[in-house]
Amino acid sequence: MFFKLSFMKSFSQAEIQQMDRIFRLNLINSSTGYKSANLIVSQSKSGIHNVAIFSSITHLGSDPALIGFIVRPTVVPRNTYQNIHEVGYFTVNHITAEQIQSAHHSSAAYPEEISEFDQTDLVPEFKNNLPIPFVSKSPVQLYCKYLNEYPIAVNNTIMMVASIEHIFIAETLLHEDGWIRLDQAKVVAINGLDGYALPQIIDRFAYARPHKPTESILK
Repeated sequence: MFFKLSFMKSFSQAEIQQMDRIFRLNLINSSTGYKSANLIVSQSKSGIHNVAIFSSITHLGSDPALIGFIVRPTVVPRNTYQNIHEVGYFTVNHITAEQIQSAHHSSAAYPEEISEFDQTDLVPEFKNNLPIPFVSKSPVQLYCKYLNEYPIAVNNTIMMVASIEHIFIAETLLHEDGWIRLDQAKVVAINGLDGYALPQIIDRFAYARPHKPTESILK
């Protein structure tokens, strides 16, 4: 069944500002489309592991390998932000369909002395003598090092920038050219703040060049 485009509802900026807070949160967060779904694991100086779901992690560059993500205003305690500053390293873990309930629960505001590993079905996994654990059964795992941060003055959020120091990937997902086929591991995306979706690859195309037909390379 194909979606049939119906009458388009519109909202002006003035109307957006006057909306109920929850309606506005849902509308704006889902209007930008599907986002990545990742769990960041960080560690406090006292050794407590914090697990937090993020939908803002994005690729910043491949050489060097960099990622960025947004931290909300630090007017209240942000355990992930504090831990990364204290220790300097963290892990990024892709979320699968089987993990969404526990992953979503990691957004609950537990105090810093409580680990979300102890409050969910998520299990820590240590690898290669690295001090920060990964999330077990996550098919793509990144070990990252904090590099810098950039305040965003218009809404008091912070963009944190980190380097990718180590990558672990389920071997069956990795293609010869380095592409990772995430849908085969049921890696989810986030729609808005609380909707989880399973993306499905439709096709994959060769590098686009002027005056040449688009070529499918999906295998």
